[in-house]
Amino acid sequence: MSDIFSPVSLGEIQLANRIVMAPMTRDRAGPNDEPTEVMVEYYRQRASAGLIITEGTQPSPAGKGYWRTPGIHSQEQVAGWRKVADAVHAEGGKIAVQIMHVGRAAVQANKDADAQTVAPSAIPCPDLIPGPTGVPEATVPPRALETDEIAGVIAEYVTAAKNAREAGIDAVELHCASGYLPMQFLSSNSNQRTDQYGGSAENRVRFVVETLSALAEAIGPGRVGFRICPGIKLNGMDDADPAETYATLLKAVNGLGLAYVHLIHIPNDGFDSLELVRANWTGPVIENNGLNLDKAKAVLADGKADAVSFGYAYIGNPDLVERFRDGVGLAKADRKSFYTGDGDDRRGYTDYPTYTQIQEEVSE
Repeated sequence: MSDIFSPVSLGEIQLANRIVMAPMTRDRAGPNDEPTEVMVEYYRQRASAGLIITEGTQPSPAGKGYWRTPGIHSQEQVAGWRKVADAVHAEGGKIAVQIMHVGRAAVQANKDADAQTVAPSAIPCPDLIPGPTGVPEATVPPRALETDEIAGVIAEYVTAAKNAREAGIDAVELHCASGYLPMQFLSSNSNQRTDQYGGSAENRVRFVVETLSALAEAIGPGRVGFRICPGIKLNGMDDADPAETYATLLKAVNGLGLAYVHLIHIPNDGFDSLELVRANWTGPVIENNGLNLDKAKAVLADGKADAVSFGYAYIGNPDLVERFRDGVGLAKADRKSFYTGDGDDRRGYTDYPTYTQIQEEVSE
């Protein structure tokens, strides 16, 4: 039985507790996609988490699809992430950068003018993506990557991981969910390739396997995790057999010694994704999706996961660990300010008080 407040090791990352802050896009990066001072404060406030996993962070200009998401491919961006890492470490926390290449899930107005949109196949994403004004727009028709270009995309991920370590970040997480580039390779409907990266499940998982292997070689496998969500339909995903696809992927990377798999656990007809993970993966598991404290404790007590992650709960509760430990109710987050502060980046971002601050104000 594992207690939610007990320490745990995920690869080379030593967590003070098993409560993980899940990655959440918040659209507060600067004009050059650099982490800003308000982002430094946002992550610092939440450093009591056993591990913070940052918002999705593009490894290249081509990997960007949303407005004001941060990158980790320029020295200005690396310098910004160094401030974030230093602030989190000063509070005793650990932090991983989620590397997110959106592939075809992109609006051109959100990207540099000369940044291409690429994907496994030239099939557009059918879902709308918010543009710079927040209004959903049609996505950019992607260009299919040539076979000899794929190694270069993997190299962008590797450079991003090295940049993260240069900035003092503890680990990286490869975003393989939400219909972004790795999942576009995994899914049978978005990957119509006829080379070694398409067709069979063994071929469709190849891009992710090669990327994770390259990341592990570059910064050490114990500092590399990956996030999956078998069966999700977001951004036009519709895999013919997700159970086969993800069993194949997990078996292929199980021997790499990676830090963890981060599972977004959604209902699926015919299989349970947590059971699928446990049957094909022997490394640490972070469970995510729809958890409250009681459910999270039960998952850990049953040995189904090694850590649990929370998303929305962390927006309005920077002191989530302390609230859980003290049995204090959770504050509600303002959904209207999830992606914008309407001219004030602090609003709905760094202006949520801790429970202790609320009590001090009441007693004054």
